[in-house]
Amino acid sequence: MSSTRVEHDSMGELNVPSDALYAAQTQRAVENFPISGQPMPEPFIRALILVKAAAAAANKELDQINPVIGDAIIHVAHNLLAKPDLMHHFPVDIYQTGSGTSTNMNANEVIATLASLQAGCEVKPNDHVNAGQSSNDVIPTAIHVSAALEISNHLLPALEHLSQVIKMKASQVDHYVKTGRTHLMDAMPIRMSQSMSAWATQIDQNIDQISFLASGLTKLAQGGTAVGTGINAHPKFPEYFTTALSKETGLTFKPADNFFAAISSQDTAVAVSGQLKTLAVSILKIANDLRWMNSGPLAGLVEIELEALQPGA
Repeated sequence: MSSTRVEHDSMGELNVPSDALYAAQTQRAVENFPISGQPMPEPFIRALILVKAAAAAANKELDQINPVIGDAIIHVAHNLLAKPDLMHHFPVDIYQTGSGTSTNMNANEVIATLASLQAGCEVKPNDHVNAGQSSNDVIPTAIHVSAALEISNHLLPALEHLSQVIKMKASQVDHYVKTGRTHLMDAMPIRMSQSMSAWATQIDQNIDQISFLASGLTKLAQGGTAVGTGINAHPKFPEYFTTALSKETGLTFKPADNFFAAISSQDTAVAVSGQLKTLAVSILKIANDLRWMNSGPLAGLVEIELEALQPGA
């Protein structure tokens, strides 16, 4: 048997791996961008699939696609998210066309292939899976959704746990007094708990700032389509889409206040990224404090003793 099959798009014929769920547009992207071998991050791909499921739910409710096709798209999207080999179906390099069209079409083609089998009729990547959408609003939406979910489900719980553990440890060592330092030079005495209160406060401040900025991620570009006017989408699509996505994720998403800004800039994501860098600096500072206080054991500060994890060289 041949290891490839022939697919067609507007540019002609193309050989695609016989077992691939994607089709010609994805294959062209794989061949056009053999740059890093690094695919899009898995949380982003998962968010993109959720976007397609929510779009199908909205389009079905608004009578923009056949209900059988809409249900099939939603069903296979959920099945895809449960697959351990999910990323095998999304090979497009992270360095690609700037609008992310290749990755959007990758998702459209994979879902269309599976939905066609599920529905027992042809499900088209553009006309059905991508109905009322454009890469220009899908990709910014997936960026926001993936970041919002990662922050809500993983980062903030981890930071809250870290803050609680630091505070608990501080209460246990409150009776220890150590030397305060300015640029490693001896300063006034300070309790160990007071030093640790600074760390906990740094983490708490980061939690507050990340939570504030992350709230902007819940405002989505979806519905602006190609240029922000919403052309080719039902007027109520943004509202129905965000309602469906909120049910899928447990977070409350809303249409962006201005679609033109949402699809032409990434200011919110950049602001969140900046705060994550602030968090990294805070954690690096805490780690360095621990490193200095644990230095020794003969010629260092030897103020604390961290648990040994492995023997030295």
